[in-house]
Amino acid sequence: MRHLKQIIEKPPPSILSETAFSQVSEGWIEAGVRAEENQKTQSYMWNHCEEELRKTATLWIRAMPPSTLWAFLALLLFAFMFQSEAARKRNNRTLNSAKPALLQLSDYLLTHYRKGVRPVQDWRRTTNVAIDVMVYAILSVDEKNQVLTTYLWYRQHWIDEFLRWNPEDFDNITQMSIPTESIWVPDILINEFVDVGKSPDIPYVYIRYHGEVQNLKPIQVVTACSLDIYNFPFDVQNCSLTFTSWLHNIRDINISLWRQPELVKFDKSIFMNQGEWELLYVLSQFREFSVEGSDSYAEMKFYVVIRRRPLFYAVSLLLPSIFLMVMDIVGFYLPPDSGERVSFKITLLLGYSVFLIIVSDTLPATAIGTPLIGVYFVVCMALLVISLTETILIVRLVHKQDLQPHVPDWVKHLVLERATILLCIRDRKKFYPSRTPSSDISRHPENNDSTAKLNHYGCENLRKYERTAGARPLPAPPAQGESSPVVESILQEIAAIRQFLEKRDEFRDIAREWLQVGYVLDVLLFRVYLVAVLAYSITLGTLWSIWQYA
Repeated sequence: MRHLKQIIEKPPPSILSETAFSQVSEGWIEAGVRAEENQKTQSYMWNHCEEELRKTATLWIRAMPPSTLWAFLALLLFAFMFQSEAARKRNNRTLNSAKPALLQLSDYLLTHYRKGVRPVQDWRRTTNVAIDVMVYAILSVDEKNQVLTTYLWYRQHWIDEFLRWNPEDFDNITQMSIPTESIWVPDILINEFVDVGKSPDIPYVYIRYHGEVQNLKPIQVVTACSLDIYNFPFDVQNCSLTFTSWLHNIRDINISLWRQPELVKFDKSIFMNQGEWELLYVLSQFREFSVEGSDSYAEMKFYVVIRRRPLFYAVSLLLPSIFLMVMDIVGFYLPPDSGERVSFKITLLLGYSVFLIIVSDTLPATAIGTPLIGVYFVVCMALLVISLTETILIVRLVHKQDLQPHVPDWVKHLVLERATILLCIRDRKKFYPSRTPSSDISRHPENNDSTAKLNHYGCENLRKYERTAGARPLPAPPAQGESSPVVESILQEIAAIRQFLEKRDEFRDIAREWLQVGYVLDVLLFRVYLVAVLAYSITLGTLWSIWQYA
């Protein structure tokens, strides 16, 4: 009606007379009034306008000069073409009015859609794909194969210029879901993929009226990762997930971050925080790279930083080893001249060997390195072997001391003088074994051999034994006839007993010297062993504490 009023206010000159133009104007106004009065449907308005236009066209043709006839016919042909197109659209709307709005919109968008072509009007325009990653769970960490399995919530969106519509034409629909296989999807993959995970299939994507496509899906990612297990079980792993277009260069597809990097870094809202691994943060980094001077490609790299919870391994691995080492240290308080210490330390060594066999499957294994806790176990076993060796040497030193020669002077000087000062031992008498007043040989089994030696020197060889042993000369026997044979026999028995007691005291002195040396060496080696164990334990404890709270 606005266009009709403009024509009436400004009539074309030299085409119609005033009478004809007045008739035409009245017919147009009448048709417009009738159309405005009946606006129930657009079809009624177009039918009446068409009838009036035919009448006015007939009057125009009759009153039109021949010079402008051909121009008017061309204008009339254009009007009929426009009318037929409008009628076709009216018929389509009438037919489609029975369909739901979603079906109408789906037919409108996908009827002539070509998913094999990048959805841009101008091929020079770059398609920007914004991506986002949220870690849901750490499923497994395979140290031997260097593989990390994670479960992610992956989101990406881009603008599809071929999927736009006016919400007013489709019942104010602003977004809808359509099958993923029906539209163009960017070929963004993860470079570290080594296996196809068991991800659920999400067959739909969301599209908005201005062309934005949102693809939201959970994915199970099995990726290669360089795992450093030296600090096990206090290790921190840093694995990367690199998203890039496998084919399109940066002029066709560019990748950006959906959210701010700070929001991505500390987002643990959906992470399952009850497993072995703890999520520390997720770093993001954009990089543009080229391969051998070819076209540049865009990539978005996410660094997933995780830390192992060490409590389980500390209870099941470290504490049993610590207990066994403490028992080995306590075993040094057993007397060195008793055979029970050797048996005790052999039992500890066997127990530790069984313990290592049990925990061997728990320790991670790689071909490029050994965790520090494995070195700790090996060193602890070596310390147990050293402890057993030291015990065997001390027992050998103090066993059957009466059969050994006198302690050399240089050993007395080094061990009994210098070592006692170094060990802050002032009173060496406490290392002496208690001497019993009884001279009963049966109470000292260790002197059986010496008794056997002394039995060789009988009373009939008393003079010869005195010369060889350097003992004091016996009093001269009385002259013949001065004493009876009984007295002579008694004197000989008394001399034999005296020689036996002197020799026994000499052997006991030798035994006491070697026993004293053995005790001092035992204290010395025990303190050296204790310092080594403490230094090793403090070093490892400090390192593990630093790694845990770093």
